[in-house]
Amino acid sequence: MLLILLAGVVAGALNAVGGGGSFVALAALVATGMPPVTANATTTVAMLPGNATSAWVYRREIEGIGQPSRTRLTLASVLGGALGAGLLLWLPSASFDVAVPWLLAFATVVLAFGKRVSAALRLGRPGPAVILAGQFVLAIYGGYFGGAVGLMMLAFWTATTSLDPARGNPLRVIQVAAVYLTAGVVFVFAADVLSQPVALVAMLGGAMVGGYAGAQLVRRMPARVLRTLVLTTAVLMTTVFFVRAFG
Repeated sequence: MLLILLAGVVAGALNAVGGGGSFVALAALVATGMPPVTANATTTVAMLPGNATSAWVYRREIEGIGQPSRTRLTLASVLGGALGAGLLLWLPSASFDVAVPWLLAFATVVLAFGKRVSAALRLGRPGPAVILAGQFVLAIYGGYFGGAVGLMMLAFWTATTSLDPARGNPLRVIQVAAVYLTAGVVFVFAADVLSQPVALVAMLGGAMVGGYAGAQLVRRMPARVLRTLVLTTAVLMTTVFFVRAFG
């Protein structure tokens, strides 16, 4: 439980700063023997209060992306999160076991090269419908797995709008919280995340502490150090899951 609590603090802090906290939370829960699907659902539920806490800290700094409006963007996140959670529960658990390493690898690539990819793709500004469709797809991914989904959102907004990644961080926190909200509701009622309440409460409490502290300290900590920490964690977790799946 101490491991899970500390992992929750680290995950909440990382999510507040730039994303990637789900890597830490998921790995900690799996390390305790929790099945991967249950661990993923538990991570989503536990990270929601931490994201909400960070969002409260950032509440005066939230900027929109112009068109579509922030309300429509949030609606796409809510609907996509619910659909992604449903896919996780409807698909066979073996499918998730096989998919996890590849999802982690994809998220790691986004973490490492997101800015370069965004710059390369900035060939024009798509309309609001395209942005909403992209947000909906990312939200599905967030509800299904969630690893680095916030960073993927930042990369997508950078490529398709005029929003700067640094100024977009508060909006990222809000949109990830929207994804986790509906996905978490689905998991609470349809998954077995409540079968291990002590682990859930430990992760949830740690994430709230980390989410608040991370949001408060984000301006004081070097961005390069934080990004390196997130990327290192992503690479390590990707390696571990590939070894577990195919070793």
